[in-house]
Amino acid sequence: MVTDWVEPGVMTAAGKYAGLLDGLPADPAGIARVVQGLLIHEFWVDAYGVTLAEPDRDRVNLRKVEQVLDAVLGRDDRPLDVPRAPEQRIATNCRGFSVMSVALFRARGVPARARCGFGTYFKPGWYEDHWVAEYHDGDRWKLLDAQVDELQREQIGLSFDLTDVPRDEFVIAGDAWTRTRGGRADPDRFGLTTINEAGAWWIAANLMRDAAALDNVEVLPWDLWGAMPEPEDTVDVALFDELAAATAGPSMPDVRRLLGDERLRIPGEVFNVQHGRKEALV
Repeated sequence: MVTDWVEPGVMTAAGKYAGLLDGLPADPAGIARVVQGLLIHEFWVDAYGVTLAEPDRDRVNLRKVEQVLDAVLGRDDRPLDVPRAPEQRIATNCRGFSVMSVALFRARGVPARARCGFGTYFKPGWYEDHWVAEYHDGDRWKLLDAQVDELQREQIGLSFDLTDVPRDEFVIAGDAWTRTRGGRADPDRFGLTTINEAGAWWIAANLMRDAAALDNVEVLPWDLWGAMPEPEDTVDVALFDELAAATAGPSMPDVRRLLGDERLRIPGEVFNVQHGRKEALV
């Protein structure tokens, strides 16, 4: 039911800033504009003429929307629909753009959820690790990529509607798993080119992250826990076959049943690879 994704979750709640979201756009293009005026992707800063100091770069580890808004408003306390100059925006990544978009959708009563998977539009022949927001327009679920503004669109050379990203351009993690298991795609083309890592293990890890996001716990892209495999590990194929099938609909009773399995259960602490330590999720 779409009502599973209407109320703010632990990561998407604006907390003390909830009132500031009133009156912001409710349409996907408007939400994307607001988010693009507040955030900057850490890997795209050069394109905007921005150099990140290390404390600014570490803001990519902010998990909650309320924490991000703390940073936004601590730097510039004008209304949130006033675009900040690129150097005043808060550094994040695709997950941050997506989670903020979900927060704005839900604040206006629009069902929305973050999805973890892979984008085909960043590097030819490659399924790049990526997150987008998925929202319900009253008729069907659509994908919004709020990260990609006009500058990025021109540099990448995109022509499709970023408020309705085609399902063959963004592949949800469970679909990626099913495609590669069926021999319709090469698992070694799914990963992150900036660190030259890819494979079935990466797809499986993103599948766990996507399942967690469906249950309203949007982890960081480098959070590790449970059965999430490392490159050298043998992947539990049967387990991830079942998880991929559950997230495809998704069937939330099945997703939640599987998340009750100790191998997949979202713990109170996860291992943050960037920080090299365990951290509390909330």
